[in-house]
Amino acid sequence: MASLEIKNLHAKVENREILRGVNLTLNQGEVHALMGPNGSGKSTLAYVLAGHPNYEVTEGEVLLDGENILDLEPDERAHRGIFLAFQYPTSIPGVNVANFLRQSYNKVQQSRFMQANPGGEYKAPPVAEFRKRLTGKMSDLRMDRSFMGRYLNEGFSGGEKKRMEILQMAMLEPKFAIMDETDSGLDIDALRTVAEGVNSQLTGNLGALVITHYQRLLNYIKPQYVHIMMNGRIVANGGPELAEELDVKGYDWLRQTYAPDEVMVGDELAEVTEKRGVGVAPGITIKRTLAGQQAE
Repeated sequence: MASLEIKNLHAKVENREILRGVNLTLNQGEVHALMGPNGSGKSTLAYVLAGHPNYEVTEGEVLLDGENILDLEPDERAHRGIFLAFQYPTSIPGVNVANFLRQSYNKVQQSRFMQANPGGEYKAPPVAEFRKRLTGKMSDLRMDRSFMGRYLNEGFSGGEKKRMEILQMAMLEPKFAIMDETDSGLDIDALRTVAEGVNSQLTGNLGALVITHYQRLLNYIKPQYVHIMMNGRIVANGGPELAEELDVKGYDWLRQTYAPDEVMVGDELAEVTEKRGVGVAPGITIKRTLAGQQAE
């Protein structure tokens, strides 16, 4: 079974530190949920794992089956088995869905073949064979076959874009899928359909890191493990009951219980101060304590 180990991961963007020592281990066949307030670093972690060039890793390792993948390009990470489902999928006019998926599928399959058969000659599957596989996956996701001829995400609704992400995942068969707020912008019917598509992939060969703000997604995609991130660190770990408790009590309870002395910065600090109607001058931070909060 493959493993993905994140060890003391620090990362910054535009000279601002976002990740401040993330530690997390996922194994194939496991579903982990990552929750936390806005600005806590959840999406940054997803982008760093996928290899987004705007994020600079300053410390730590990400080991996929013992290999540090931080020096690999995004396509090389995909070939190794990392998949990122975007919160806001990009539209690509002029590139139709069928061609995009066929090229992506062939590149991933070729890389895996060459790793298993050094010096061998990879032969892409016939178009008819690929098309049969694609239409079967589309049927599972309740996607009309007409999508194959449409430009990638161009004019797609929010639900259609998310189905498209899950279709890519189903076709590429990664070892680990990082799902960045897949429930964002979905109504209840679209959420259920997307979740069913994800669940159909959750065999022993896929591990998933589900990033979400809300319990509702976890009613459909059920995690074995739940992690809470605040200010660039994971501050709490537990089972599904942790997400349920968070849904009832909110993040203020979480801060007081798990991170009373944590200094909040950036977007997370702005979210809290805006919620409370508190103005904070530049350069001032707020520390949460069990007794309340104090300005420094």
